[in-house]
Amino acid sequence: MSDETHTDKDFSEPEWHADDTASLLFVYQNETVLLIRKKRGLGAGKINGPGGKQEADETIMECAIREVQEELRITPIDVQPRGELRFSFLDGYKMHVHLFVASDFTGTPTETDEAIPLWFGIDELPFDEMWADDRIWLRRVLNGESVDGTFTFDGDCMLDHSISFS
Repeated sequence: MSDETHTDKDFSEPEWHADDTASLLFVYQNETVLLIRKKRGLGAGKINGPGGKQEADETIMECAIREVQEELRITPIDVQPRGELRFSFLDGYKMHVHLFVASDFTGTPTETDEAIPLWFGIDELPFDEMWADDRIWLRRVLNGESVDGTFTFDGDCMLDHSISFS
């Protein structure tokens, strides 16, 4: 396990509670990954993986699969958990994100009201159009590692982070 720490904050302390629990799921095949350009909500305009908030009646994996189905009209296959990320924003919003990967899917990636599907080579990820934290962990997750990370943001600007990989 390797660690990279850039903060004194401990997001595992009892007083840290997420406002929302969410998922991100990355479908990858043959050294490429299916990303989206988000059309609305938090991160609108950015490129990211499909995902969203967990509903009360579903597991976090069910959430991840549902979000991909809603945003891209495909169903991921062989879904595997790859870690957790905790985000705190200076405006007070906190989000706990569960990461997943899938090595296959059924259907055809289709643009929806929420997302535009985009394929990228794993070595050619568009980090300049993504959240700043993605540069730190995404390629490693797509190469088989799991991640546990905490991040502090002021809007789009990452201020602090602490991360470990296994």
